[in-house]
Amino acid sequence: MPGSSERGPRERMVFSAAQLIRRDGVAATGMREVAEHAGAPRGSLQHYFPGGKRQLVGEAVGWAGRYAGRRVARFLAELSRTGTPTPSGLFAAMVRQWTEEYEADGYGTGCPVAAATTECAATDADTRRAAATAFATWTAPVAAALTDMGVPAARAASLATLMISALEGAILIARAEQDSRALTTVVAELAPLLDGAAAAG
Repeated sequence: MPGSSERGPRERMVFSAAQLIRRDGVAATGMREVAEHAGAPRGSLQHYFPGGKRQLVGEAVGWAGRYAGRRVARFLAELSRTGTPTPSGLFAAMVRQWTEEYEADGYGTGCPVAAATTECAATDADTRRAAATAFATWTAPVAAALTDMGVPAARAASLATLMISALEGAILIARAEQDSRALTTVVAELAPLLDGAAAAG
């Protein structure tokens, strides 16, 4: 995920919260740690986030969903430079950002939206709704991309959900095993299904 050097103090704190949640989880991410990570005065947290940690977590989750959604256009642009984008190529690009991160930095981080969902879905309706919105924000551009590649619109949304679900599950397994096997497996196994949907359309 990108750095935060060009962001304002509020944006830096949202970004920092997302980074800490993806590494440590929601419960272990404190407001003090967020301020320190963002290089912001602790007093500014109350100013920018009067709703406290719940508000900050919700905004961090929302930021993560928007970030993932924007990455779709970037992946498509990269694929277009080397040929015609395909559903399997898009999915491989989505997964590759994780395999590259894990190979470079180890398996210490995951998806902040998944972390917030796992910890808070049963106890915090606001965070659960923020996570659901984040997943929808990510799913929509994936589905639109699939439609542009020839997947019937009626099936594109369900395949986008499948792609994100497979990626999130593979991230969990990769972190547990400290190995990228699950990530490469979902790419290989889903490729024929995804490209077949485009060909059938």
